[in-house]
Amino acid sequence: MYSQSELVEKINKVIENGPFCDTWDSLKKYEPPKWYRDAKFGIFIHWGIFSVPAYGNEWYSRHMYMQGTPEFEHHVKTYGPQKEFGYKDFIPMFTAQKFDADKWAKLFKEAGAQYVTPVAEHHDGFQMYDSDLSDWCASKKGPCRDVLGELYASFDKYGLKHCASSHRIEHWFFMGHGKEFDSDIHEPLRRGDFYWPAMPEADHFDFNSEPTPTEEFLTDWLCRCCELVDKYQPRLIYFDWWILHKSVEPYLRKFAAYYYNRAAEWGEGVVINYKHEAFPEGCAVVDIEKGQFAQAKPYVWQTDTTVAWNSWCYTEGNVYKSSVQIIRDLVDIVSKNGRLMLNVGPRADGTIPEGDRKILLEIGEWLETNGRAIYGAEMWNVSAEGPTRIKEGKFTDGEKRDYTSEDIRFTIAGGKLFAICLNMTGVSEICIKSLSAAGGLEITGVSRLDNVSVKKFEQDDRGLHIYTDMVKDERPIVFEIN
Repeated sequence: MYSQSELVEKINKVIENGPFCDTWDSLKKYEPPKWYRDAKFGIFIHWGIFSVPAYGNEWYSRHMYMQGTPEFEHHVKTYGPQKEFGYKDFIPMFTAQKFDADKWAKLFKEAGAQYVTPVAEHHDGFQMYDSDLSDWCASKKGPCRDVLGELYASFDKYGLKHCASSHRIEHWFFMGHGKEFDSDIHEPLRRGDFYWPAMPEADHFDFNSEPTPTEEFLTDWLCRCCELVDKYQPRLIYFDWWILHKSVEPYLRKFAAYYYNRAAEWGEGVVINYKHEAFPEGCAVVDIEKGQFAQAKPYVWQTDTTVAWNSWCYTEGNVYKSSVQIIRDLVDIVSKNGRLMLNVGPRADGTIPEGDRKILLEIGEWLETNGRAIYGAEMWNVSAEGPTRIKEGKFTDGEKRDYTSEDIRFTIAGGKLFAICLNMTGVSEICIKSLSAAGGLEITGVSRLDNVSVKKFEQDDRGLHIYTDMVKDERPIVFEIN
C-alpha cells in the first residue's frame, strides 16, 4: 500500500528510468500493439451507483442536484429531499447480489468481442475496484467486492483483453450544483470525501474554464490512474473528454509515460483512448463517441457507442437500437481502419438486461459466420463505395442511413479480399463498381461466407456483377473475392 506522496515518488522514478519521457516528442514513439490493431470489436460496461436509481441516464448524480431537471424532481418525489437522501445514500442499495463475472465474460465471448472495458470510476467518484487511495470504492462499500478484479479474472479465463475507463477528471465539477441549495453536498469538503471537490461548473466544453483544477486534485487524479495501472494492469485505458482541459496536460503526459513504461516492463502493448485533441496524433488512439469517420484513416481509431439510444447505463425503459444497425456500423468502421466498442448497462443487481443480451448474441451470431472478414482485417485500397454518405464526427450514429445494395465496404483479412454489402434485403444481384475489369483485378471466384450459393458472377467495365438467391436477411452479406 502506497501513500499519495510515495506513489508520486514512484511515478517519477518509473518515468525517469523507462523508455518514455513525459514529453509529447517522446510519447510520439508510441505504436498501437498488434492485439489492438487486430481487434475490431470490444465491449464497454457502464455499471455503478447510477444503476440503482436507473432513471434518466448515467449522469444522474449530477442532474439530481440541478434544480428544475426531471432527475431533480424525480429524486425528491421518489427518495425525498437531497439534504435527507443524497447520492451517497444509494451506495448501500448497490449490493450487486446477482453479479457473476463468469456469466458476463461468457456472454461477451459469445458476442464475438475481443476486449472489454468496464468503467473503473465514473464521474460520480465511486471506484469499482479495490483502492488504497479512497474508502469510496466497491471493495469497501456497496457490494463490498473487488468488481474489477473479479471481472479481470473471468476475462482472462475467456481470452478477452481486460481494459478500463476512468472518468475521474470530470469529478472536479460533477457534483458542484449540490452546493447551490440545501443538500448533503456542503463545505467543508476535503480530499478523501466522496463529493470532494464539487466545484462550480462552467461550460464543460470550455477547456480554459475556471475555476481551474488545483494541483491537489490533479495529483489525486494522476495517483488514482497509476494505482489502477499497477494493481490491475489494464491493456487499455479510456478517458472521457475533459482531459483536454488546459490544466490537465502535464499530468496527462506523466500518466502516458508511466503507463507506457509499465507496459514495457510487462512485455505487452497497451492503448490509451482519448477524444478530440487531448493527445497529439500518434501519441495514443483517438476515439469518436457515438460517431465515426467519413473516410478511411491511415492510423487506427475507435468508435464507442451504446446499445440504447437514451443512456449508457441501465434505466427502466431503455430504448434499444437494432443489432442490424450496429453490425452495419461495425462493418463501416472496420473498413476504415477503426474498431467498435459497444456499451452495455447491467442492472444494479448485476444482471444484464434481456435487451442488451439479445443485441450482443445477434452480433455474435453474425460474427460467427462472417468474422473472417472482420477479425484482423486491414484496409483495401478502396474502403467503400455507394451513395450513402457517413456524416463525420461525434453524436452522428443517430442519423438516418438508408443503406442500399450499392453500399459496399471492403476489407482484407487472411490474404483474402472481402466485399460486404450493407443492405441486400430483397435483392438478388449487386454490381461492385470498384471491381470492374478496367481496374485490372481478375476475379476467378466469388462465394458468400454464409454458405448461400452464388449462382454466377461476371466482370465487365461497369463492375463485378454477382447473382445469388433473393436476400431476406437485413444484416450485411459478405462475399469472399478470389
